[in-house]
Amino acid sequence: MGTSRREFLLMSSAAGLAASFGLAPYKVLAQDSGRIVLATAARAPVTLDPYRSASTTGDTWAIYHLYSSLVGPADGAFGLTPDDFLPLLAESYDTSADAMTWTYRLRHGVQFHKGYGELTAEDVLFTFGRILDPEIIVPDKVLFAVIDSVEAPDPYTVVFTLKQPDPLFNAIISKTTGVILSRKAYEEKGEAYNFDPIGTGPYQLESVSDTDGVVLVANPDYFGEKPATERLHITYVADTTARTLAFASGQVDMMEGVRAPGWVDTMLQRDPNTVFDTTEPGASVFLFLNLTRKPLDDLRIRQAFRYAINNEQIAAAYQGIATPMVGITAPPFPGAVHRETLPEELRYDYDPERARALVAEAGFPDGVTIPCYTSQREDYAAIMLMIQEQLRAANIHLDLSIIDHSTMHAQNAQDMNALTLYITSLPPVPTRAFVSHLVSASDVKPTGDGGVNYAHYGVAIPGVDDLIDKAMVEANFETQVALVEEAERRVLTDLPMLGIVTLSAILARNPRVDLGYDLHSGYAYWSLAKARRV
Repeated sequence: MGTSRREFLLMSSAAGLAASFGLAPYKVLAQDSGRIVLATAARAPVTLDPYRSASTTGDTWAIYHLYSSLVGPADGAFGLTPDDFLPLLAESYDTSADAMTWTYRLRHGVQFHKGYGELTAEDVLFTFGRILDPEIIVPDKVLFAVIDSVEAPDPYTVVFTLKQPDPLFNAIISKTTGVILSRKAYEEKGEAYNFDPIGTGPYQLESVSDTDGVVLVANPDYFGEKPATERLHITYVADTTARTLAFASGQVDMMEGVRAPGWVDTMLQRDPNTVFDTTEPGASVFLFLNLTRKPLDDLRIRQAFRYAINNEQIAAAYQGIATPMVGITAPPFPGAVHRETLPEELRYDYDPERARALVAEAGFPDGVTIPCYTSQREDYAAIMLMIQEQLRAANIHLDLSIIDHSTMHAQNAQDMNALTLYITSLPPVPTRAFVSHLVSASDVKPTGDGGVNYAHYGVAIPGVDDLIDKAMVEANFETQVALVEEAERRVLTDLPMLGIVTLSAILARNPRVDLGYDLHSGYAYWSLAKARRV
Protein backbone atom coordinates (compact mmCIF):
# COMPACT_ATOMS: atom_id res chain seq x y z
CA MET A 1 0.00 0.00 0.00
CA GLY A 2 1.35 3.46 -0.90
CA THR A 3 1.87 6.31 1.49
CA SER A 4 -0.66 9.14 1.33
CA ARG A 5 0.46 12.77 1.15
CA ARG A 6 -0.93 13.31 4.66
CA GLU A 7 0.99 10.31 6.02
CA PHE A 8 4.16 11.48 4.28
CA LEU A 9 3.88 14.97 5.77
CA LEU A 10 3.16 13.52 9.21
CA MET A 11 6.19 11.22 9.05
CA SER A 12 8.38 14.04 7.77
CA SER A 13 7.29 16.35 10.57
CA ALA A 14 7.81 13.62 13.13
CA ALA A 15 11.26 12.82 11.76
CA GLY A 16 12.32 16.44 12.05
CA LEU A 17 10.99 16.84 15.57
CA ALA A 18 12.29 13.46 16.65
CA ALA A 19 15.76 14.23 15.35
CA SER A 20 15.88 17.24 17.62
CA PHE A 21 14.97 14.98 20.55
CA GLY A 22 17.53 12.28 19.82
CA LEU A 23 15.33 9.66 18.13
CA ALA A 24 16.73 7.48 15.39
CA PRO A 25 15.30 7.80 11.87
CA TYR A 26 11.82 6.32 11.37
CA LYS A 27 12.81 3.41 9.15
CA VAL A 28 15.55 2.20 11.49
CA LEU A 29 13.22 1.88 14.44
CA ALA A 30 10.19 0.67 12.52
CA GLN A 31 12.09 -2.17 10.86
CA ASP A 32 13.98 -3.32 13.98
CA SER A 33 11.89 -6.23 15.25
CA GLY A 34 14.42 -6.88 18.00
CA ARG A 35 13.83 -3.52 19.64
CA ILE A 36 10.89 -1.87 21.41
CA VAL A 37 10.98 1.91 21.70
CA LEU A 38 9.23 3.81 24.50
CA ALA A 39 8.99 7.63 24.49
CA THR A 40 8.75 9.06 28.00
CA ALA A 41 7.74 12.57 29.06
CA ALA A 42 11.15 13.61 30.36
CA ARG A 43 13.97 15.76 29.02
CA ALA A 44 17.09 13.68 29.62
CA PRO A 45 18.48 10.95 31.86
CA VAL A 46 19.31 12.12 35.38
CA THR A 47 20.54 8.95 37.07
CA LEU A 48 20.17 5.17 36.81
CA ASP A 49 21.00 4.74 40.48
CA PRO A 50 17.70 3.69 42.11
CA TYR A 51 18.68 5.34 45.38
CA ARG A 52 19.26 8.84 44.05
CA SER A 53 16.38 11.22 44.64
CA ALA A 54 16.20 12.98 41.26
CA SER A 55 14.85 10.23 39.01
CA THR A 56 12.67 11.20 36.06
CA THR A 57 9.98 9.03 34.48
CA GLY A 58 12.40 7.77 31.86
CA ASP A 59 14.94 6.85 34.51
CA THR A 60 12.31 4.95 36.48
CA TRP A 61 11.34 2.87 33.44
CA ALA A 62 15.01 1.93 32.96
CA ILE A 63 15.59 1.23 36.66
CA TYR A 64 12.56 -1.06 36.74
CA HIS A 65 14.18 -3.32 34.12
CA LEU A 66 17.79 -3.08 35.36
CA TYR A 67 17.21 -4.31 38.91
CA SER A 68 15.39 -6.94 40.93
CA SER A 69 14.05 -7.04 44.48
CA LEU A 70 13.74 -9.87 46.97
CA VAL A 71 10.01 -10.28 46.31
CA GLY A 72 7.34 -8.61 44.21
CA PRO A 73 3.76 -8.86 42.97
CA ALA A 74 2.81 -10.62 39.74
CA ASP A 75 3.22 -8.70 36.47
CA GLY A 76 0.41 -6.22 35.94
CA ALA A 77 -0.84 -6.18 39.52
CA PHE A 78 -0.32 -4.52 42.87
CA GLY A 79 0.37 -6.58 45.97
CA LEU A 80 -2.76 -5.78 47.99
CA THR A 81 -2.56 -8.47 50.68
CA PRO A 82 0.31 -10.32 52.39
CA ASP A 83 -0.30 -13.33 50.12
CA ASP A 84 0.17 -11.35 46.89
CA PHE A 85 3.99 -11.25 46.92
CA LEU A 86 6.02 -13.76 44.94
CA PRO A 87 9.66 -14.75 45.53
CA LEU A 88 12.12 -13.10 43.12
CA LEU A 89 15.73 -12.85 44.29
CA ALA A 90 14.54 -14.75 47.33
CA GLU A 91 13.50 -18.32 46.54
CA SER A 92 11.29 -18.30 49.65
CA TYR A 93 10.45 -16.21 52.70
CA ASP A 94 8.50 -16.43 55.94
CA THR A 95 7.47 -14.16 58.78
CA SER A 96 6.95 -14.57 62.50
CA ALA A 97 3.43 -14.67 63.94
CA ASP A 98 3.80 -11.11 65.24
CA ALA A 99 4.96 -9.82 61.79
CA MET A 100 8.13 -8.47 63.42
CA THR A 101 10.72 -10.83 61.91
CA TRP A 102 11.00 -11.49 58.17
CA THR A 103 13.39 -14.13 56.82
CA TYR A 104 14.39 -14.40 53.15
CA ARG A 105 16.34 -17.29 51.62
CA LEU A 106 18.20 -16.16 48.49
CA ARG A 107 18.37 -18.05 45.21
CA HIS A 108 21.73 -19.65 44.56
CA GLY A 109 23.56 -18.63 41.41
CA VAL A 110 21.87 -15.25 40.69
CA GLN A 111 24.41 -13.24 38.68
CA PHE A 112 24.93 -9.50 38.55
CA HIS A 113 25.29 -7.94 35.09
CA LYS A 114 28.55 -7.94 33.16
CA GLY A 115 30.50 -10.41 35.24
CA TYR A 116 30.10 -8.74 38.65
CA GLY A 117 29.55 -12.09 40.33
CA GLU A 118 26.90 -13.88 42.34
CA LEU A 119 24.39 -12.04 44.48
CA THR A 120 24.73 -12.96 48.17
CA ALA A 121 23.45 -11.73 51.50
CA GLU A 122 26.41 -9.33 51.62
CA ASP A 123 24.85 -7.33 48.74
CA VAL A 124 21.49 -7.19 50.53
CA LEU A 125 23.15 -5.96 53.73
CA PHE A 126 25.09 -3.35 51.75
CA THR A 127 21.92 -2.11 50.01
CA PHE A 128 19.84 -1.74 53.16
CA GLY A 129 22.80 -0.42 55.11
CA ARG A 130 22.89 2.53 52.69
CA ILE A 131 19.11 2.95 52.84
CA LEU A 132 19.11 3.07 56.66
CA ASP A 133 22.23 5.24 57.00
CA PRO A 134 20.98 8.58 58.43
CA GLU A 135 23.71 10.42 56.53
CA ILE A 136 22.58 9.15 53.12
CA ILE A 137 19.52 10.65 51.39
CA VAL A 138 17.41 8.13 49.50
CA PRO A 139 13.90 8.51 48.07
CA ASP A 140 11.04 7.36 50.33
CA LYS A 141 13.44 6.90 53.23
CA VAL A 142 10.53 7.24 55.65
CA LEU A 143 9.13 3.92 54.38
CA PHE A 144 12.13 2.06 55.79
CA ALA A 145 11.92 3.60 59.28
CA VAL A 146 10.09 0.46 60.42
CA ILE A 147 13.32 -1.60 60.02
CA ASP A 148 15.26 -2.05 63.26
CA SER A 149 18.05 -4.29 61.94
CA VAL A 150 19.14 -6.45 58.99
CA GLU A 151 21.32 -9.50 59.55
CA ALA A 152 22.75 -12.34 57.47
CA PRO A 153 23.25 -15.60 59.40
CA ASP A 154 24.75 -17.15 56.26
CA PRO A 155 25.53 -16.08 52.64
CA TYR A 156 22.03 -17.00 51.40
CA THR A 157 19.82 -15.89 54.31
CA VAL A 158 18.73 -12.38 55.28
CA VAL A 159 16.69 -11.56 58.40
CA PHE A 160 14.87 -8.23 58.89
CA THR A 161 13.79 -7.33 62.43
CA LEU A 162 11.18 -4.57 62.60
CA LYS A 163 10.47 -1.94 65.25
CA GLN A 164 6.76 -2.70 65.06
CA PRO A 165 4.55 -5.25 63.32
CA ASP A 166 3.99 -4.79 59.60
CA PRO A 167 1.96 -7.47 57.81
CA LEU A 168 2.66 -5.70 54.48
CA PHE A 169 6.41 -5.32 54.91
CA ASN A 170 6.93 -6.95 51.51
CA ALA A 171 5.27 -3.92 49.89
CA ILE A 172 8.12 -1.74 51.19
CA ILE A 173 10.95 -3.85 49.79
CA SER A 174 9.36 -4.60 46.41
CA LYS A 175 10.29 -2.90 43.14
CA THR A 176 11.45 -0.22 42.86
CA THR A 177 11.97 0.94 46.44
CA GLY A 178 13.88 -2.16 47.58
CA VAL A 179 16.03 -3.26 44.63
CA ILE A 180 19.39 -4.85 45.42
CA LEU A 181 22.71 -3.26 44.48
CA SER A 182 26.02 -4.98 43.75
CA ARG A 183 28.36 -3.95 46.56
CA LYS A 184 31.40 -4.63 44.40
CA ALA A 185 30.13 -2.51 41.48
CA TYR A 186 28.87 0.34 43.65
CA GLU A 187 32.10 0.71 45.58
CA GLU A 188 34.28 0.27 42.49
CA LYS A 189 32.46 2.76 40.25
CA GLY A 190 31.68 5.56 42.73
CA GLU A 191 29.96 8.50 41.02
CA ALA A 192 30.31 6.76 37.65
CA TYR A 193 27.66 4.31 38.84
CA ASN A 194 24.99 6.93 38.04
CA PHE A 195 25.24 6.06 34.35
CA ASP A 196 27.00 2.70 34.57
CA PRO A 197 24.64 0.67 36.77
CA ILE A 198 24.88 -3.00 37.66
CA GLY A 199 21.80 -4.97 38.68
CA THR A 200 20.26 -8.43 38.33
CA GLY A 201 17.23 -7.43 36.24
CA PRO A 202 16.07 -8.86 32.90
CA TYR A 203 17.94 -6.13 31.00
CA GLN A 204 21.41 -4.63 31.39
CA LEU A 205 22.68 -1.25 30.19
CA GLU A 206 24.01 -0.98 26.65
CA SER A 207 24.26 2.82 26.35
CA VAL A 208 22.98 6.06 27.83
CA SER A 209 23.14 9.65 26.55
CA ASP A 210 21.15 12.86 26.56
CA THR A 211 20.46 12.52 22.84
CA ASP A 212 19.66 8.80 22.49
CA GLY A 213 18.22 8.12 25.93
CA VAL A 214 18.77 4.70 27.49
CA VAL A 215 19.27 1.51 25.50
CA LEU A 216 18.95 -1.76 27.41
CA VAL A 217 19.93 -5.18 26.11
CA ALA A 218 18.66 -8.55 27.34
CA ASN A 219 20.61 -9.95 30.29
CA PRO A 220 21.99 -13.34 29.13
CA ASP A 221 22.35 -14.53 32.75
CA TYR A 222 18.92 -13.49 34.02
CA PHE A 223 17.61 -15.85 36.71
CA GLY A 224 14.04 -15.69 35.45
CA GLU A 225 12.28 -15.95 32.11
CA LYS A 226 14.46 -14.44 29.38
CA PRO A 227 13.20 -11.15 27.86
CA ALA A 228 11.04 -11.57 24.77
CA THR A 229 12.75 -8.70 22.91
CA GLU A 230 16.51 -8.19 22.67
CA ARG A 231 16.58 -4.41 23.17
CA LEU A 232 14.46 -1.92 25.07
CA HIS A 233 15.07 1.70 23.98
CA ILE A 234 13.80 4.38 26.36
CA THR A 235 13.75 7.80 24.74
CA TYR A 236 13.26 11.14 26.51
CA VAL A 237 10.79 13.43 24.69
CA ALA A 238 9.31 16.01 27.06
CA ASP A 239 7.42 17.87 24.33
CA THR A 240 3.96 16.30 23.98
CA THR A 241 3.62 17.24 20.30
CA ALA A 242 6.97 15.70 19.36
CA ARG A 243 6.16 12.57 21.35
CA THR A 244 2.75 12.24 19.70
CA LEU A 245 4.07 12.74 16.17
CA ALA A 246 6.84 10.20 16.74
CA PHE A 247 4.24 7.69 17.91
CA ALA A 248 1.77 8.44 15.12
CA SER A 249 4.44 7.98 12.45
CA GLY A 250 5.66 4.68 13.90
CA GLN A 251 9.02 5.92 15.15
CA VAL A 252 8.21 4.77 18.66
CA ASP A 253 6.13 1.78 19.72
CA MET A 254 4.81 3.27 22.96
CA MET A 255 4.49 6.77 24.39
CA GLU A 256 3.78 8.14 27.82
CA GLY A 257 0.31 9.61 27.74
CA VAL A 258 -1.24 12.86 28.91
CA ARG A 259 -3.74 12.74 31.77
CA ALA A 260 -6.00 15.45 30.44
CA PRO A 261 -9.67 15.47 29.34
CA GLY A 262 -10.01 14.67 25.64
CA TRP A 263 -6.51 13.25 25.13
CA VAL A 264 -7.71 9.68 24.52
CA ASP A 265 -10.22 10.85 21.90
CA THR A 266 -7.55 12.91 20.18
CA MET A 267 -5.29 9.88 19.92
CA LEU A 268 -8.09 7.65 18.63
CA GLN A 269 -8.92 10.20 15.94
CA ARG A 270 -5.34 9.84 14.71
CA ASP A 271 -5.53 6.04 14.77
CA PRO A 272 -8.57 4.11 16.06
CA ASN A 273 -6.37 1.03 16.51
CA THR A 274 -4.25 2.63 19.23
CA VAL A 275 -4.06 0.51 22.38
CA PHE A 276 -4.03 2.24 25.77
CA ASP A 277 -2.26 0.63 28.71
CA THR A 278 -3.44 1.91 32.08
CA THR A 279 -2.78 0.98 35.68
CA GLU A 280 -5.32 1.47 38.42
CA PRO A 281 -5.49 3.39 40.58
CA GLY A 282 -2.53 5.42 39.29
CA ALA A 283 -2.48 8.74 41.14
CA SER A 284 -4.95 9.90 43.78
CA VAL A 285 -6.35 13.43 43.50
CA PHE A 286 -7.06 15.09 46.86
CA LEU A 287 -8.55 18.46 47.82
CA PHE A 288 -7.39 19.71 51.23
CA LEU A 289 -9.64 22.20 53.05
CA ASN A 290 -7.48 24.32 55.35
CA LEU A 291 -9.20 24.14 58.74
CA THR A 292 -7.41 27.26 59.97
CA ARG A 293 -8.97 29.47 57.27
CA LYS A 294 -12.46 30.90 57.48
CA PRO A 295 -15.03 29.86 56.43
CA LEU A 296 -13.48 26.39 55.95
CA ASP A 297 -13.34 25.98 59.73
CA ASP A 298 -17.16 25.62 59.59
CA LEU A 299 -18.21 21.99 59.04
CA ARG A 300 -21.31 23.14 57.12
CA ILE A 301 -19.11 24.80 54.49
CA ARG A 302 -16.99 21.65 54.18
CA GLN A 303 -20.16 19.57 53.82
CA ALA A 304 -21.33 21.96 51.11
CA PHE A 305 -18.09 21.28 49.22
CA ARG A 306 -18.67 17.55 49.39
CA TYR A 307 -22.29 17.78 48.19
CA ALA A 308 -21.41 20.23 45.40
CA ILE A 309 -18.45 18.36 43.87
CA ASN A 310 -19.56 15.70 41.41
CA ASN A 311 -16.75 13.12 41.36
CA GLU A 312 -18.51 11.00 38.75
CA GLN A 313 -18.72 13.92 36.33
CA ILE A 314 -15.03 14.73 36.78
CA ALA A 315 -14.08 11.09 36.22
CA ALA A 316 -16.24 10.87 33.08
CA ALA A 317 -14.30 13.76 31.52
CA TYR A 318 -11.23 11.49 31.45
CA GLN A 319 -12.85 8.84 29.25
CA GLY A 320 -12.09 5.71 31.20
CA ILE A 321 -8.78 6.59 32.87
CA ALA A 322 -10.28 8.07 36.06
CA THR A 323 -12.31 6.54 38.90
CA PRO A 324 -14.40 8.50 41.44
CA MET A 325 -13.17 8.31 45.05
CA VAL A 326 -15.41 8.00 48.10
CA GLY A 327 -12.92 8.41 50.93
CA ILE A 328 -9.19 9.08 50.73
CA THR A 329 -8.07 5.50 50.05
CA ALA A 330 -8.03 4.53 46.37
CA PRO A 331 -11.03 2.28 45.57
CA PRO A 332 -9.04 -0.92 44.76
CA PHE A 333 -6.89 -0.69 47.90
CA PRO A 334 -7.53 -2.43 51.23
CA GLY A 335 -9.13 -0.01 53.69
CA ALA A 336 -11.15 1.83 51.05
CA VAL A 337 -14.80 2.50 51.89
CA HIS A 338 -17.61 2.20 49.37
CA ARG A 339 -20.73 4.35 49.16
CA GLU A 340 -23.21 1.46 49.44
CA THR A 341 -21.75 0.31 52.78
CA LEU A 342 -21.72 3.76 54.40
CA PRO A 343 -24.52 5.29 56.50
CA GLU A 344 -26.62 7.70 54.45
CA GLU A 345 -25.21 10.81 56.12
CA LEU A 346 -21.68 9.91 54.93
CA ARG A 347 -22.54 9.10 51.32
CA TYR A 348 -22.72 12.72 50.17
CA ASP A 349 -24.66 12.01 47.00
CA TYR A 350 -24.31 14.91 44.57
CA ASP A 351 -26.83 17.56 45.71
CA PRO A 352 -25.97 21.20 44.81
CA GLU A 353 -29.24 22.48 46.30
CA ARG A 354 -28.42 20.99 49.66
CA ALA A 355 -24.92 22.46 49.37
CA ARG A 356 -26.41 25.90 48.66
CA ALA A 357 -28.64 25.63 51.71
CA LEU A 358 -25.69 24.69 53.93
CA VAL A 359 -23.77 27.75 52.72
CA ALA A 360 -26.72 29.98 53.62
CA GLU A 361 -27.12 28.24 56.99
CA ALA A 362 -23.45 28.95 57.73
CA GLY A 363 -24.20 32.69 57.41
CA PHE A 364 -23.58 33.32 53.69
CA PRO A 365 -27.00 33.69 52.01
CA ASP A 366 -25.39 35.65 49.15
CA GLY A 367 -22.60 33.11 48.74
CA VAL A 368 -18.95 32.95 49.77
CA THR A 369 -15.70 33.65 47.90
CA ILE A 370 -12.51 31.72 48.71
CA PRO A 371 -9.13 32.77 47.29
CA CYS A 372 -6.86 29.88 46.27
CA TYR A 373 -4.36 28.79 43.63
CA THR A 374 -3.27 25.67 41.77
CA SER A 375 -0.67 24.51 39.25
CA GLN A 376 -0.73 25.28 35.54
CA ARG A 377 0.10 21.61 34.86
CA GLU A 378 -2.62 20.01 32.74
CA ASP A 379 -3.95 17.58 35.33
CA TYR A 380 -4.04 20.11 38.17
CA ALA A 381 -5.54 22.97 36.18
CA ALA A 382 -8.21 20.87 34.44
CA ILE A 383 -9.52 19.31 37.64
CA MET A 384 -9.46 22.53 39.66
CA LEU A 385 -11.34 24.39 36.92
CA MET A 386 -14.01 21.67 36.91
CA ILE A 387 -14.30 21.92 40.69
CA GLN A 388 -14.58 25.71 40.46
CA GLU A 389 -17.46 25.38 37.99
CA GLN A 390 -19.31 22.81 40.12
CA LEU A 391 -18.97 24.85 43.32
CA ARG A 392 -20.50 27.87 41.60
CA ALA A 393 -23.88 26.11 41.65
CA ALA A 394 -23.63 25.92 45.45
CA ASN A 395 -22.90 29.66 45.75
CA ILE A 396 -19.25 28.95 46.53
CA HIS A 397 -16.97 31.06 44.35
CA LEU A 398 -13.26 30.30 44.00
CA ASP A 399 -11.00 33.26 43.34
CA LEU A 400 -8.59 30.92 41.58
CA SER A 401 -5.07 31.73 40.41
CA ILE A 402 -3.16 29.31 38.17
CA ILE A 403 0.57 29.46 38.78
CA ASP A 404 3.84 27.69 37.95
CA HIS A 405 3.96 24.08 39.19
CA SER A 406 7.15 24.39 41.27
CA THR A 407 5.93 27.69 42.72
CA MET A 408 2.69 26.01 43.76
CA HIS A 409 4.57 23.30 45.66
CA ALA A 410 6.87 25.85 47.30
CA GLN A 411 3.94 27.99 48.48
CA ASN A 412 1.94 24.96 49.62
CA ALA A 413 4.91 23.89 51.75
CA GLN A 414 4.64 27.24 53.56
CA ASP A 415 0.90 26.83 54.26
CA MET A 416 -0.17 29.63 51.92
CA ASN A 417 -3.23 28.00 50.34
CA ALA A 418 -6.80 27.72 51.57
CA LEU A 419 -7.72 24.94 49.12
CA THR A 420 -4.88 22.66 48.05
CA LEU A 421 -5.32 20.27 45.15
CA TYR A 422 -2.71 17.54 45.49
CA ILE A 423 -2.01 14.67 43.10
CA THR A 424 0.16 11.80 44.29
CA SER A 425 0.78 8.07 43.76
CA LEU A 426 0.53 5.93 46.87
CA PRO A 427 1.26 2.24 47.46
CA PRO A 428 -1.56 -0.14 48.48
CA VAL A 429 -0.63 0.05 52.17
CA PRO A 430 -3.81 0.73 54.20
CA THR A 431 -2.28 3.33 56.53
CA ARG A 432 -0.19 5.20 53.96
CA ALA A 433 -2.65 7.94 52.88
CA PHE A 434 -3.29 8.85 56.51
CA VAL A 435 0.36 8.78 57.60
CA SER A 436 1.38 10.94 54.65
CA HIS A 437 -1.49 13.42 54.66
CA LEU A 438 -3.72 13.44 57.73
CA VAL A 439 -1.90 12.68 60.98
CA SER A 440 -0.69 15.55 63.16
CA ALA A 441 2.96 14.58 62.64
CA SER A 442 2.54 15.45 58.93
CA ASP A 443 1.17 18.93 59.64
CA VAL A 444 2.30 21.63 57.19
CA LYS A 445 4.28 24.51 58.70
CA PRO A 446 4.73 28.12 57.53
CA THR A 447 8.47 27.60 57.89
CA GLY A 448 8.38 25.08 55.04
CA ASP A 449 9.85 22.19 57.04
CA GLY A 450 6.60 20.41 57.84
CA GLY A 451 4.68 17.67 56.08
CA VAL A 452 1.82 17.61 53.60
CA ASN A 453 -1.15 17.68 55.96
CA TYR A 454 -2.41 20.87 54.32
CA ALA A 455 -5.69 20.67 56.26
CA HIS A 456 -4.08 20.80 59.74
CA TYR A 457 -6.23 17.81 60.66
CA GLY A 458 -5.39 16.51 64.11
CA VAL A 459 -4.04 19.97 65.00
CA ALA A 460 -6.86 22.42 64.27
CA ILE A 461 -9.44 19.81 65.32
CA PRO A 462 -9.11 16.26 66.71
CA GLY A 463 -8.13 13.82 63.98
CA VAL A 464 -7.37 10.15 63.44
CA ASP A 465 -3.99 9.83 65.19
CA ASP A 466 -5.39 7.35 67.73
CA LEU A 467 -6.77 5.00 65.07
CA ILE A 468 -3.69 5.16 62.85
CA ASP A 469 -1.36 4.61 65.82
CA LYS A 470 -3.29 1.41 66.59
CA ALA A 471 -3.27 0.33 62.95
CA MET A 472 0.47 0.89 62.63
CA VAL A 473 1.29 -1.63 65.38
CA GLU A 474 -1.37 -4.18 64.43
CA ALA A 475 0.08 -7.52 63.31
CA ASN A 476 -3.20 -8.88 61.96
CA PHE A 477 -3.87 -7.54 58.46
CA GLU A 478 -7.68 -7.79 58.65
CA THR A 479 -7.76 -5.92 61.97
CA GLN A 480 -5.46 -3.26 60.52
CA VAL A 481 -7.81 -2.80 57.56
CA ALA A 482 -10.82 -2.50 59.90
CA LEU A 483 -9.08 0.29 61.84
CA VAL A 484 -8.33 2.14 58.60
CA GLU A 485 -11.97 1.85 57.51
CA GLU A 486 -12.98 3.39 60.84
CA ALA A 487 -10.52 6.22 60.21
CA GLU A 488 -12.08 6.71 56.75
CA ARG A 489 -15.52 7.15 58.31
CA ARG A 490 -14.15 9.71 60.75
CA VAL A 491 -12.58 11.67 57.89
CA LEU A 492 -15.89 11.60 56.01
CA THR A 493 -17.52 13.01 59.14
CA ASP A 494 -15.00 15.83 59.58
CA LEU A 495 -14.11 16.42 55.87
CA PRO A 496 -10.62 17.91 56.21
CA MET A 497 -9.67 16.42 52.85
CA LEU A 498 -11.78 15.13 49.96
CA GLY A 499 -10.85 12.28 47.68
CA ILE A 500 -11.80 13.45 44.17
CA VAL A 501 -10.74 10.82 41.59
CA THR A 502 -7.90 8.48 40.84
CA LEU A 503 -6.09 9.06 37.54
CA SER A 504 -4.60 6.02 35.86
CA ALA A 505 -1.08 6.04 34.51
CA ILE A 506 -1.45 5.68 30.75
CA LEU A 507 0.67 4.72 27.75
CA ALA A 508 -0.41 4.67 24.12
CA ARG A 509 0.80 1.48 22.43
CA ASN A 510 1.03 0.53 18.78
CA PRO A 511 -1.01 -2.69 18.29
CA ARG A 512 2.04 -4.30 16.64
CA VAL A 513 3.42 -4.73 20.18
CA ASP A 514 1.99 -7.42 22.46
CA LEU A 515 2.63 -6.67 26.13
CA GLY A 516 2.68 -10.38 27.00
CA TYR A 517 0.30 -10.25 29.97
CA ASP A 518 -2.84 -8.46 31.19
CA LEU A 519 -2.15 -5.13 32.87
CA HIS A 520 -4.48 -4.22 35.72
CA SER A 521 -2.88 -2.19 38.48
CA GLY A 522 0.44 -0.82 39.65
CA TYR A 523 2.59 2.27 39.55
CA ALA A 524 3.26 4.50 36.53
CA TYR A 525 5.68 1.95 35.04
CA TRP A 526 5.49 -1.79 34.44
CA SER A 527 7.45 -4.68 33.01
CA LEU A 528 8.17 -4.78 29.29
CA ALA A 529 10.27 -7.95 29.57
CA LYS A 530 7.52 -10.06 27.97
CA ALA A 531 6.64 -7.51 25.25
CA ARG A 532 7.32 -8.42 21.62
CA ARG A 533 6.54 -7.29 18.07
CA VAL A 534 3.72 -9.32 16.50
